[in-house]
Amino acid sequence: MNSLRFIVTGGGTGGHIYPALAIAGGLQQRYPGCQIMYIGTARGLESDLVPAAGLDFRAVRAVGIKRSLSPQNLKVPLEVAAGYREARRLIQNFAPDAVAGTGGYVCGPVVLAATRMKIPTLIHEQNALPGVTNRILSRFVDRVAVTFEDSIKHFPGRAKPRLTGLPVRSEVLTAGREAARVRYSVKDEELFVLSFGGSQGARTINSAVASAAGWIAGRPGLRWLHVTGRGQHDTFMDMLNRGGKECPQRPGNLVVEPYLYEMPEALAAADLVVGRAGAASIAEITARGLPALLVPFPYATANHQEHNARALVERGAAVMILDAEFSGPALVTRLEKLLGEPERLKDMAESSRKLGKPRALDDIIDALAELI
Repeated sequence: MNSLRFIVTGGGTGGHIYPALAIAGGLQQRYPGCQIMYIGTARGLESDLVPAAGLDFRAVRAVGIKRSLSPQNLKVPLEVAAGYREARRLIQNFAPDAVAGTGGYVCGPVVLAATRMKIPTLIHEQNALPGVTNRILSRFVDRVAVTFEDSIKHFPGRAKPRLTGLPVRSEVLTAGREAARVRYSVKDEELFVLSFGGSQGARTINSAVASAAGWIAGRPGLRWLHVTGRGQHDTFMDMLNRGGKECPQRPGNLVVEPYLYEMPEALAAADLVVGRAGAASIAEITARGLPALLVPFPYATANHQEHNARALVERGAAVMILDAEFSGPALVTRLEKLLGEPERLKDMAESSRKLGKPRALDDIIDALAELI
């Protein structure tokens, strides 16, 4: 098995790259000594993240069609053809036993070239509403793995989709709740809320939490950890320190961080999460069985975050407030209702736990193992 070779591809955003890196890591654990090549683009985030992870990284050309009328669209066929030829050469020289793709424009030429060369292929879709690239590729590949049951109907190709979930960091699964609550000074009887908007932060969520700071301060038995995002931390702290209308008083039970390296511990300690509805966040929230108040990012491609959020809402694991309707008063109103219904919170937690897929990575690697 030491001679096995795999190509992993996916790029553009962390939502495609981190699952691809998780799959690469899973393959290395399952097949010690295997060789892995990661194919991405020179412009994408993967050009930094993949070499930092110690993987062999190669770049090909890849481009997507602009949704608006643009002269750039005239160049798309030529760029796609060039990317396909580059991918085919890399695949031919590397001779992989299987190829796994996680979406993004670069996934198209790489996976399509592999299918034309009769190399076993698998794609993984992170969102409830699949991206265009994966929907097209699903008609040619050997295996389709999905995160949400709701996305299955969008894949009518020959490969029946398999509900695996999205791989999450092992630390998310193993972090101990008791130790985590001690770390954040949360008493047994207190309710711990974790709010965040991703690594860059979310202006809407930051503004709402700052506006609700007076209510947080006056709520007994409540502790709150808010992650602002590095770029928005100063603005958030200005709102807290300014006082007055936006924030009558700075709460002692509100801890504010610009970025949180210890997110697995924070999730382990939490009783409720307030945040965006990216696939990775939802995977971690459900892996821990946490109820959530989700505020989908409205400018995500094809509004996929709202589809992700609705998948949880419809199964009783979350409540949702649209970004345009989210504010301090809206946050307080919804939380007052939730905190006044402890049994509902328990039911939401149980529904979230049922949706969690802690074996997601193993199931994806199993699907690849079947191909080889």
